[in-house]
Amino acid sequence: MRTMSYRRVERLAMLATALEAGGSLRLKEAAKMLGVSEMTVRRDIATGDGSLTYLGGYIVAGQETPGGMGYLFATELASHTEKKRDACTLAASLIEPGDTVFLDCGTTMPHLASRIPTDLRLTVVCYAINVAEILCKKPNLKVVLLGGIYHPSSATFSSEEALGTLANIGINKAFISAGGLHADRGVSCSNFHEVPIKRAAMQNAVRRIVVLDSTKFGRVKPAFIGQIDDFDTVVSDAAVPAPWRETLPPGVRLLMPAP
Repeated sequence: MRTMSYRRVERLAMLATALEAGGSLRLKEAAKMLGVSEMTVRRDIATGDGSLTYLGGYIVAGQETPGGMGYLFATELASHTEKKRDACTLAASLIEPGDTVFLDCGTTMPHLASRIPTDLRLTVVCYAINVAEILCKKPNLKVVLLGGIYHPSSATFSSEEALGTLANIGINKAFISAGGLHADRGVSCSNFHEVPIKRAAMQNAVRRIVVLDSTKFGRVKPAFIGQIDDFDTVVSDAAVPAPWRETLPPGVRLLMPAP
Protein backbone atom coordinates (compact mmCIF):
# COMPACT_ATOMS: atom_id res chain seq x y z
CA MET A 1 0.00 0.00 0.00
CA ARG A 2 2.79 2.43 0.89
CA THR A 3 4.54 1.69 -2.44
CA MET A 4 1.39 2.43 -4.43
CA SER A 5 0.80 5.63 -2.44
CA TYR A 6 4.36 6.77 -3.14
CA ARG A 7 3.95 6.07 -6.84
CA ARG A 8 0.74 8.05 -6.95
CA VAL A 9 2.42 11.03 -5.28
CA GLU A 10 5.32 10.72 -7.73
CA ARG A 11 2.96 10.72 -10.72
CA LEU A 12 1.09 13.76 -9.42
CA ALA A 13 4.40 15.56 -8.94
CA MET A 14 5.35 14.78 -12.54
CA LEU A 15 2.04 16.18 -13.78
CA ALA A 16 2.46 19.32 -11.68
CA THR A 17 5.93 19.82 -13.12
CA ALA A 18 4.61 19.43 -16.66
CA LEU A 19 2.00 22.14 -15.94
CA GLU A 20 4.36 24.59 -14.21
CA ALA A 21 4.62 26.75 -17.33
CA GLY A 22 0.83 27.07 -17.37
CA GLY A 23 -1.68 25.72 -19.86
CA SER A 24 -3.07 22.22 -19.92
CA LEU A 25 -2.22 18.63 -20.70
CA ARG A 26 -4.37 16.15 -22.57
CA LEU A 27 -5.33 13.08 -20.59
CA LYS A 28 -3.94 10.77 -23.29
CA GLU A 29 -0.64 12.63 -23.31
CA ALA A 30 -0.43 12.49 -19.52
CA ALA A 31 -1.06 8.74 -19.47
CA LYS A 32 1.61 8.17 -22.12
CA MET A 33 4.10 10.36 -20.26
CA LEU A 34 3.53 8.47 -16.99
CA GLY A 35 3.33 5.02 -18.57
CA VAL A 36 -0.04 4.23 -17.01
CA SER A 37 -3.65 4.02 -18.15
CA GLU A 38 -5.93 7.03 -18.50
CA MET A 39 -8.10 5.59 -15.73
CA THR A 40 -5.08 5.56 -13.39
CA VAL A 41 -4.36 9.21 -14.15
CA ARG A 42 -7.94 10.20 -13.46
CA ARG A 43 -7.93 8.20 -10.22
CA ASP A 44 -4.69 9.85 -9.13
CA ILE A 45 -6.17 13.31 -9.70
CA ALA A 46 -9.44 12.44 -7.98
CA THR A 47 -7.60 11.24 -4.85
CA GLY A 48 -4.99 14.01 -4.90
CA ASP A 49 -4.84 17.26 -2.94
CA GLY A 50 -6.97 19.26 -5.37
CA SER A 51 -4.03 21.06 -6.98
CA LEU A 52 -4.87 19.37 -10.30
CA THR A 53 -8.23 19.06 -12.01
CA TYR A 54 -9.49 16.93 -14.90
CA LEU A 55 -12.07 18.56 -17.16
CA GLY A 56 -13.11 18.21 -20.77
CA GLY A 57 -10.32 15.76 -21.63
CA TYR A 58 -7.60 18.01 -20.17
CA ILE A 59 -5.63 18.22 -16.94
CA VAL A 60 -5.22 21.75 -15.56
CA ALA A 61 -4.27 23.42 -12.31
CA GLY A 62 -7.15 23.06 -9.87
CA GLN A 63 -7.50 26.74 -9.05
CA GLU A 64 -6.33 30.19 -10.08
CA THR A 65 -3.08 31.66 -8.89
CA PRO A 66 -3.10 33.38 -5.47
CA GLY A 67 -5.16 36.55 -5.55
CA GLY A 68 -7.57 35.16 -8.15
CA MET A 69 -11.30 34.89 -7.66
CA GLY A 70 -11.02 31.32 -6.45
CA TYR A 71 -13.92 30.13 -8.58
CA LEU A 72 -13.39 26.38 -8.55
CA PHE A 73 -14.58 25.31 -11.97
CA ALA A 74 -14.60 21.60 -11.18
CA THR A 75 -17.10 21.98 -8.33
CA GLU A 76 -19.69 23.30 -10.79
CA LEU A 77 -19.37 20.53 -13.36
CA ALA A 78 -21.99 18.22 -11.86
CA SER A 79 -24.29 20.83 -10.31
CA HIS A 80 -27.83 21.27 -11.65
CA THR A 81 -26.95 19.20 -14.72
CA GLU A 82 -30.51 18.45 -15.79
CA LYS A 83 -31.50 22.11 -15.58
CA LYS A 84 -28.49 23.11 -17.67
CA ARG A 85 -29.32 20.47 -20.26
CA ASP A 86 -32.93 21.62 -20.51
CA ALA A 87 -31.91 25.25 -20.94
CA CYS A 88 -29.30 24.36 -23.56
CA THR A 89 -31.65 22.16 -25.55
CA LEU A 90 -33.92 25.17 -25.91
CA ALA A 91 -31.02 27.52 -26.66
CA ALA A 92 -29.72 25.20 -29.39
CA SER A 93 -33.09 25.42 -31.15
CA LEU A 94 -32.38 29.13 -31.77
CA ILE A 95 -29.34 28.36 -33.94
CA GLU A 96 -29.97 28.41 -37.69
CA PRO A 97 -27.93 27.11 -40.65
CA GLY A 98 -25.25 29.56 -41.73
CA ASP A 99 -25.21 31.42 -38.40
CA THR A 100 -22.05 32.73 -36.80
CA VAL A 101 -22.51 32.21 -33.08
CA PHE A 102 -20.46 32.96 -29.97
CA LEU A 103 -20.45 30.36 -27.20
CA ASP A 104 -19.35 31.60 -23.80
CA CYS A 105 -17.43 29.63 -21.16
CA GLY A 106 -18.51 27.86 -17.98
CA THR A 107 -20.16 24.56 -17.13
CA THR A 108 -23.40 25.28 -18.98
CA MET A 109 -22.01 25.98 -22.45
CA PRO A 110 -20.64 22.44 -23.07
CA HIS A 111 -24.24 21.23 -22.96
CA LEU A 112 -25.13 23.77 -25.65
CA ALA A 113 -22.10 22.83 -27.74
CA SER A 114 -23.05 19.16 -27.61
CA ARG A 115 -26.59 19.94 -28.76
CA ILE A 116 -25.58 21.61 -32.01
CA PRO A 117 -26.64 19.12 -34.73
CA THR A 118 -23.71 17.47 -36.49
CA ASP A 119 -25.17 18.23 -39.92
CA LEU A 120 -25.57 21.95 -39.23
CA ARG A 121 -23.11 24.21 -41.06
CA LEU A 122 -22.15 27.32 -39.14
CA THR A 123 -19.23 29.23 -37.61
CA VAL A 124 -18.74 29.09 -33.84
CA VAL A 125 -16.49 31.42 -31.87
CA CYS A 126 -15.36 30.30 -28.42
CA TYR A 127 -12.57 30.76 -25.88
CA ALA A 128 -12.93 27.80 -23.50
CA ILE A 129 -11.19 24.43 -23.85
CA ASN A 130 -14.15 22.37 -22.64
CA VAL A 131 -16.37 24.00 -25.25
CA ALA A 132 -13.85 23.88 -28.11
CA GLU A 133 -13.16 20.19 -27.57
CA ILE A 134 -16.82 19.36 -28.23
CA LEU A 135 -17.17 21.71 -31.20
CA CYS A 136 -14.04 20.46 -32.98
CA LYS A 137 -15.53 16.98 -33.21
CA LYS A 138 -18.41 18.24 -35.36
CA PRO A 139 -17.23 18.11 -39.01
CA ASN A 140 -19.54 20.79 -40.39
CA LEU A 141 -18.55 23.52 -37.96
CA LYS A 142 -15.95 26.20 -38.58
CA VAL A 143 -14.49 26.80 -35.12
CA VAL A 144 -12.69 30.01 -34.12
CA LEU A 145 -10.84 29.54 -30.82
CA LEU A 146 -9.73 32.81 -29.24
CA GLY A 147 -6.30 32.59 -27.62
CA GLY A 148 -4.25 34.34 -24.98
CA ILE A 149 -3.40 33.74 -21.34
CA TYR A 150 -4.90 30.54 -19.98
CA HIS A 151 -7.11 30.73 -16.85
CA PRO A 152 -7.51 27.32 -15.17
CA SER A 153 -10.36 28.55 -12.97
CA SER A 154 -12.70 28.60 -15.99
CA ALA A 155 -10.66 26.75 -18.66
CA THR A 156 -10.58 29.94 -20.75
CA PHE A 157 -8.15 32.17 -22.63
CA SER A 158 -8.06 35.96 -22.65
CA SER A 159 -5.98 38.61 -24.46
CA GLU A 160 -6.16 41.94 -26.27
CA GLU A 161 -5.72 40.00 -29.52
CA ALA A 162 -8.85 38.00 -28.73
CA LEU A 163 -10.83 41.21 -28.29
CA GLY A 164 -9.46 42.45 -31.62
CA THR A 165 -10.54 39.25 -33.34
CA LEU A 166 -14.04 39.54 -31.90
CA ALA A 167 -14.31 43.14 -33.10
CA ASN A 168 -13.86 41.92 -36.68
CA ILE A 169 -16.37 39.07 -36.59
CA GLY A 170 -20.05 39.57 -37.36
CA ILE A 171 -22.02 37.47 -34.87
CA ASN A 172 -25.63 36.50 -35.41
CA LYS A 173 -26.21 35.20 -31.90
CA ALA A 174 -24.07 35.53 -28.76
CA PHE A 175 -24.87 32.92 -26.12
CA ILE A 176 -23.64 34.29 -22.79
CA SER A 177 -23.37 32.28 -19.57
CA ALA A 178 -23.82 33.86 -16.14
CA GLY A 179 -23.69 32.99 -12.46
CA GLY A 180 -26.33 35.47 -11.42
CA LEU A 181 -29.32 37.41 -12.72
CA HIS A 182 -30.69 40.09 -10.38
CA ALA A 183 -33.39 42.70 -10.93
CA ASP A 184 -31.21 45.56 -9.64
CA ARG A 185 -27.65 44.28 -10.07
CA GLY A 186 -28.12 42.83 -13.54
CA VAL A 187 -26.26 39.87 -15.04
CA SER A 188 -22.99 38.81 -13.42
CA CYS A 189 -20.33 36.10 -13.28
CA SER A 190 -17.49 35.03 -10.99
CA ASN A 191 -14.39 35.83 -13.07
CA PHE A 192 -13.46 39.40 -14.00
CA HIS A 193 -11.22 38.31 -16.89
CA GLU A 194 -14.26 36.92 -18.74
CA VAL A 195 -16.18 40.20 -18.81
CA PRO A 196 -14.33 42.02 -21.64
CA ILE A 197 -14.79 39.02 -23.95
CA LYS A 198 -18.45 38.64 -23.08
CA ARG A 199 -19.08 42.33 -23.68
CA ALA A 200 -17.15 42.37 -26.96
CA ALA A 201 -19.21 39.45 -28.24
CA MET A 202 -22.44 41.13 -27.13
CA GLN A 203 -21.47 44.40 -28.79
CA ASN A 204 -20.92 42.69 -32.13
CA ALA A 205 -23.96 40.41 -32.00
CA VAL A 206 -27.34 40.86 -33.64
CA ARG A 207 -28.97 38.89 -30.80
CA ARG A 208 -27.69 38.67 -27.23
CA ILE A 209 -28.91 35.60 -25.35
CA VAL A 210 -28.09 34.79 -21.73
CA VAL A 211 -28.32 31.08 -20.90
CA LEU A 212 -28.48 30.03 -17.26
CA ASP A 213 -30.24 27.51 -15.05
CA SER A 214 -33.06 28.62 -12.76
CA THR A 215 -30.96 28.50 -9.59
CA LYS A 216 -29.07 31.59 -10.82
CA PHE A 217 -32.12 33.89 -10.71
CA GLY A 218 -31.88 36.41 -7.90
CA ARG A 219 -28.15 35.84 -7.40
CA VAL A 220 -25.36 38.40 -7.65
CA LYS A 221 -21.75 37.52 -8.55
CA PRO A 222 -18.81 39.92 -8.27
CA ALA A 223 -18.11 40.53 -11.98
CA PHE A 224 -20.80 42.69 -13.63
CA ILE A 225 -21.58 41.77 -17.26
CA GLY A 226 -24.52 44.04 -18.03
CA GLN A 227 -28.09 44.94 -17.20
CA ILE A 228 -30.84 42.46 -18.02
CA ASP A 229 -32.15 44.69 -20.81
CA ASP A 230 -28.74 44.53 -22.51
CA PHE A 231 -30.02 41.11 -23.63
CA ASP A 232 -33.01 40.39 -25.80
CA THR A 233 -33.53 36.81 -24.60
CA VAL A 234 -33.13 34.87 -21.35
CA VAL A 235 -33.09 31.08 -21.75
CA SER A 236 -33.52 28.80 -18.75
CA ASP A 237 -35.20 25.61 -17.51
CA ALA A 238 -38.80 25.05 -16.42
CA ALA A 239 -38.11 25.82 -12.75
CA VAL A 240 -37.70 29.60 -13.16
CA PRO A 241 -39.23 31.19 -10.04
CA ALA A 242 -42.76 32.44 -10.72
CA PRO A 243 -42.10 36.16 -10.04
CA TRP A 244 -39.41 36.23 -12.72
CA ARG A 245 -41.82 35.03 -15.36
CA GLU A 246 -43.62 38.37 -15.19
CA THR A 247 -40.94 40.85 -14.11
CA LEU A 248 -38.27 40.84 -16.81
CA PRO A 249 -37.74 44.27 -18.42
CA PRO A 250 -39.91 45.15 -21.45
CA GLY A 251 -38.48 43.74 -24.66
CA VAL A 252 -36.61 40.91 -22.93
CA ARG A 253 -38.07 37.53 -23.79
CA LEU A 254 -37.95 34.59 -21.36
CA LEU A 255 -37.68 31.17 -23.01
CA MET A 256 -38.22 28.06 -20.90
CA PRO A 257 -39.48 24.53 -21.64
CA ALA A 258 -43.20 23.94 -21.53
CA PRO A 259 -44.35 22.37 -18.24
